[in-house]
Amino acid sequence: MDEVQVVVAHSERATLRVGDVFLKVDADQARIDAEVEAMSLAPVPTPEVLWRKPPVLAIAAVPGATLGRLGGPSTGSPAAWAAAGAAIRELHDAPLPRRSGQAGRSPVELAAELDAECALLVANGLLPAELVTRNRQVAEAALRPWTPAFTHGDLQIAHVFVDGDEVTGIIDWSEAGRGDALYDLATFTLGHEERLDDVLAGYGGGIDLEVVRAWWSLRSLLAVRWLIEHGFDPFTPGCEVDVLRSRM
Repeated sequence: MDEVQVVVAHSERATLRVGDVFLKVDADQARIDAEVEAMSLAPVPTPEVLWRKPPVLAIAAVPGATLGRLGGPSTGSPAAWAAAGAAIRELHDAPLPRRSGQAGRSPVELAAELDAECALLVANGLLPAELVTRNRQVAEAALRPWTPAFTHGDLQIAHVFVDGDEVTGIIDWSEAGRGDALYDLATFTLGHEERLDDVLAGYGGGIDLEVVRAWWSLRSLLAVRWLIEHGFDPFTPGCEVDVLRSRM
């Protein structure tokens, strides 16, 4: 009998693996609906939906392996990273979905959330004030008008699978929708800045690198407290706090 593997679990959702089947348990039905809809619309490889019975979504495993993980070494050839960039570009150029995604928050909304979060990080002693202040300055460049694109919204390196130099699947679409394309690019390269040129070789030019760097800071600032409260460690080498320190 296949063992049950806990892939990720916290108070909002859990993902289990049994053999080649992933079971996603989420009390927020809207999030599951958004994920299924996004996978049906995305012009890139996505997992096969096997069945749905709220609050559970069952999907098939995708072949291949990820290009690494946050806090760990990156793997894969430059061509594999370029292939990932090309797939991300194909997604961003696709017809827009009707929903607004995680990458679709307005600059005004984000600025208010970011300022409140920065104040909490300092007041609670989670991060030094100078580290927060510097990254808040860097993050400002992301708070600008943007042209909506079809975004994944949580395009972590662990969510993109490749086999050789071919993208075989992109998983975890619950945050997908209209949004800022550079948010996706920054999320995918978070903690792996050295791979950005390879990704852009496949994605194409015309990218404002200052905005990508700003998203690295912004995403990390917003993530630190949530990660701690949900049992994760943003202080692990190579993770969010190191990303913030690299901007000093």
